Amino acid sequence: MPPQLAHTCAATSSYVALFVDPWLVHAGLGLVRLEARAVRRLLASLGSTGVDGPGAEPDLNAFYDELIALTGAAPLLDARVAHAARATVRPGPGASLDAIAAEVGLSPSRLRALVRESVGIPLARLRQWGRLRGAIAELPGASVAAAAATAGFADQAHLTRTSRTLLGRTPASLGRASGNSVAGGWWCAQDGGQSITKGSMRCADSSKHPNALVGR
Repeated sequence: MPPQLAHTCAATSSYVALFVDPWLVHAGLGLVRLEARAVRRLLASLGSTGVDGPGAEPDLNAFYDELIALTGAAPLLDARVAHAARATVRPGPGASLDAIAAEVGLSPSRLRALVRESVGIPLARLRQWGRLRGAIAELPGASVAAAAATAGFADQAHLTRTSRTLLGRTPASLGRASGNSVAGGWWCAQDGGQSITKGSMRCADSSKHPNALVGR
């Protein structure tokens, strides 16, 4: 599923969702229906425990390699765009967009235009996504208000609105669903292959996240 496509997930059983940073896949790839055989290959690449092994880490590098084998490699990004995108989605308040632009030697307006042209996602939306990931990583060990403050949101209501827009879920529901996992069962495949969450998730609300989504 391409980034920023408004969609609804309606599942009656455990659900696996993997979010891939948009610059790691082909821009304009569109909605791709995976055959059952391809889905099995992708799930197998995560490791023998699949989604049922609490505490087990999925092999996101292997998953990404398998995904690229199916869709083709993404083109190389301009180094300035790559730096800005990675800095913007880093969890936590982070540097301002003006500061990031200064780091790569561009004006803020030029950097915003270059990132949108190359990645297809506004920098402001990428920043929201990075902060949301950081907030959800704090759950369920912290309150929603504390997670919002740690991640750089103005307040709990701001975090809740962002979570509903990008994931179709409230932070509280993700925290309740997470059990021993961090964020209710979605995995995030990003540069470096770092796992943000693990488990299973049920999603019945509309969402519009800025990442490519691979789900079962």
